[in-house]
Amino acid sequence: MSWLGLEKKVVIVTGGASGIGAACVKELLACGAYVTVADVSENAPAFEEGNGKYLYVRTDITRRDSVEAMVQKTVETFGGVDVLVNNAGINIPRLLVDEGHQYELDEAVWDKVMNVNVKGTFFCSQIAGREMVKAGHGVIINMSSECGLEGSEGQSVYAASKNAVNSLTRSWAKELGKKGVRVVGVAPGIMEATALRTLSYETALAYTRGITIEQLRAGYNKTGTTPLGRAGKLSEVADLVAFLASDRASYIHGVTINVAGGKTRG
Repeated sequence: MSWLGLEKKVVIVTGGASGIGAACVKELLACGAYVTVADVSENAPAFEEGNGKYLYVRTDITRRDSVEAMVQKTVETFGGVDVLVNNAGINIPRLLVDEGHQYELDEAVWDKVMNVNVKGTFFCSQIAGREMVKAGHGVIINMSSECGLEGSEGQSVYAASKNAVNSLTRSWAKELGKKGVRVVGVAPGIMEATALRTLSYETALAYTRGITIEQLRAGYNKTGTTPLGRAGKLSEVADLVAFLASDRASYIHGVTINVAGGKTRG
């Protein structure tokens, strides 16, 4: 058995088809875990199983029935649920007040971001959490963001949703700890580029900050506010997730850990 001891542990990773989620899936499979990837993507992503096993279940985490079907399929296939990684999330840049009305926050955007980032986390945690409580053990890992505490220009609803996730982490830890279930959070900072940086996303974010797309992209490499002087690697987030999922982290509970190279407001 490896140092982390994740062999045959059953892990659900939401939003695992790309970005940080995909990096987590790769690491967990390499550690020998049995991983269910729950994602809205029509096509199942390709992963090398390594010592683990892999199941893809197309899932809309904003729908309770979809999450219930995914968890049931996981239990039927692997025999239970040991770990849930609530990674799925969306970010739609908007301004509270936009005089041009081009990128002003409206109810539709508010609801979409909150439904995925907060309600989806609630549905997955409750439904998978029932299996964990029944078994008397488990780990829920909530993916937050460094901007959940700091706020972010043009991304107020996203930052608010992630701070809500931080509060859910603390509250659920108080509820579930006595039942043998740990709840922890992970808050990445500025990360290396992924396919999630679409042109529409960059266009909106650049607009909300009053800069060009070129200036926005140039800023990705400016890490003056990060003491380690570089962007984070997706694998560095995945390494922490694997550790937190393991019994090596058995006394880490009710906290959100930043993976941000030391970046803070100060």
